[in-house]
Amino acid sequence: MEAILAFGVLIGLILGGMWVQFAVAGAGLFYIWMLNGFGGFRALGMVSWGASNSFTLAAIPLFVLMAEILLGSGLAGRLYNGVAPFMRRLPGGLMHTNIAGSGIFAAISGGSAPTAAAMSTVALPELTRRGYNKRLVAGSLAAGGTLGILIPPSITMIIYATFTETSIARLFAAGLVPGIVLALLYMAFIIARVLVNPGLAPKSDEKTSFGDLGRALLDIVPFLLLIVIVLGSIYGGFATPTEAGAVGTVGAIAIAALYGKFSLSLLGSALSRTVRMSGNILFIVFTSMIFAYATALSGVGEDLVGMLEEANVSRTAFLLIIMVVFAILGCFMEGLGMIAIIVPVIFPALLALDVDPIWFGVFVVILVELGQLTPPLGVILFVVASSSDKVRVEDVIMGTLPFFIIILAFMLLLIAFPQIALFLPEFTFG
Repeated sequence: MEAILAFGVLIGLILGGMWVQFAVAGAGLFYIWMLNGFGGFRALGMVSWGASNSFTLAAIPLFVLMAEILLGSGLAGRLYNGVAPFMRRLPGGLMHTNIAGSGIFAAISGGSAPTAAAMSTVALPELTRRGYNKRLVAGSLAAGGTLGILIPPSITMIIYATFTETSIARLFAAGLVPGIVLALLYMAFIIARVLVNPGLAPKSDEKTSFGDLGRALLDIVPFLLLIVIVLGSIYGGFATPTEAGAVGTVGAIAIAALYGKFSLSLLGSALSRTVRMSGNILFIVFTSMIFAYATALSGVGEDLVGMLEEANVSRTAFLLIIMVVFAILGCFMEGLGMIAIIVPVIFPALLALDVDPIWFGVFVVILVELGQLTPPLGVILFVVASSSDKVRVEDVIMGTLPFFIIILAFMLLLIAFPQIALFLPEFTFG
């Protein structure tokens, strides 16, 4: 009953318009008060220190800064133009560039909103001008943007690792193959739609020579090198994710300088945006630690394990229930908040049902992807819609719906074949 009341207060505060951080903090404090009265607040100092004294969380501002430098320097357009010649001849043309470009930028940015913003700003006005179906274009950009939290490095995975004490390196390895498979499924859907209805995308008559491909490759190679250095150093055991984030930031500065885009004003604005974004993310983590402490204090996780054992709920049924819960919460709560609130409650039950925590990290990140595409508060929907005055939020929602179904189908595939996510971490780390 106490847990139900605490979650009721939380949802009520969010629906009332309060910022997620303060809603979580208020509900967490109310939860502690119900359990131990005002004396329970004495532990908040230790909880606060535990939330902030984390070398792992230091990776977040570094990855954010790396993305902000590349985004602020306008190099996302160069990346997009570099990928375009390789995708132009496929049915669907430049819409495949939306997916491939998002996948590459996702391996740099660590977040969905920067990925969607970078690709949409470049692609949406140009593709609608060329006569591409605006709903399918907007849907491909929104779906491609969600790859930012699945393809490593992923800020969402770092948050999950913080709450579950799992290996970030293994999580990063586990997210790579599902991210690539999901991107290929998006592209296969675009090909199928355009083959059925060729009017959705104009057929390209542009001739692409080997020289054009070579010049385009020069625009992509620096980004690929940065990805290899950052992820390779983690997978090879040469650097922790935090150290790799520092190396990636230096690499982003080097790429911006290579193309003549780096300046002190660029660095200053990137640092300013990084401080704001990182402060927002880490404040969510801090307040969520209060709620997680209250959850641990109440023993609701252990009670949930007992209920599942009594009801004889199977692993698959429990995962399907979690999918429904996240789908509902995604309508009015952002992804980091969902992870921070739900995961500490259900984690004991996951272990009792023998669910691999690394696999579940990938599973829950894909659930957050769904939340980012769920109206009315799906953040990616608004990011894409704000990139062009020719596209409304309604167009983005309708264009995203088929990709939403693809993600749901892929999650069922992931439940049936968990090795899709577990193969690479087991091969890399043993």
